[in-house]
Amino acid sequence: MGIVKKRRTKFWERFMILSAALFFSAFFAAIWLPKLQYQSRESRLSEEVICSDLFRRQSVPDDIFEKIKQSDDPGKILGLYWLESDFGTQDVYSDMRKAEKRWSHLEGWQSYLETCRAVWNDLEYFPVAEYEAERLNVTFSDSWMLDRTYQGNRKHEGTDIMPSVNQPNLFPVVSMTDGTVTSVGWLELGGYRIGITAPQGAYFYYAHLSSYTGFKEGDSIHAGDVIGFMGDTGYSKEEGTTGKFPVHLHLGIYLWKDGKEISVNPYAPLKYVEDRKIKARLNK
Repeated sequence: MGIVKKRRTKFWERFMILSAALFFSAFFAAIWLPKLQYQSRESRLSEEVICSDLFRRQSVPDDIFEKIKQSDDPGKILGLYWLESDFGTQDVYSDMRKAEKRWSHLEGWQSYLETCRAVWNDLEYFPVAEYEAERLNVTFSDSWMLDRTYQGNRKHEGTDIMPSVNQPNLFPVVSMTDGTVTSVGWLELGGYRIGITAPQGAYFYYAHLSSYTGFKEGDSIHAGDVIGFMGDTGYSKEEGTTGKFPVHLHLGIYLWKDGKEISVNPYAPLKYVEDRKIKARLNK
């Protein structure tokens, strides 16, 4: 009987120790897991978030596209989606109102939100006007960060819009946004280009133009204004060089942070306005 009693005592001692260990594990988990989750969320709003590859890629799944197309504030919806999903790497909770409550009180939220809105909320039109003729159309694909070799190995920081007819001075290029012309003229890489700063601060860069329509630096511009025509200029220090590549429009979108230029992928913004095209007439 003594042996049985000792075994029972040891059993209960071990049981109590295990129970206490489980209790304290659960207790500390209840305290620290929310704190760790909070810190994880907070880290997504660091000052360097807009410099990250994940933010710059501007990934937008189809279901989120449907939401932003029905919203007056696409930048806010996308900003919340990226934070909730850790920039598309996790499943996301769909209730944006609850998501905003989770993020809006954190340090860095307002600056981050303004950046998202700068890229998205000024967008109004697709940058190439549309002809009625079926043979005259354009296509584009996601070429973000693909290799380029002119001037050494580098990455493609934009989207190329390709015409169905390889003819310069045929397809009108229009401003996607309201804004101010902040750069115009020749660049070795971009050829004849024009840069427009939109109201919320993003810089829209239209390159390889064959000609301009008379805008100069400092001019105000309205979304849908024709700013030039698609061409094949560039890849040379000599102004006016053409023929180094097929006719196309290179579109870039840039932000500024602490004096540093940051490119973001224009592909999703182009998809967003793909159905908003200015009508063009073909001169006969």
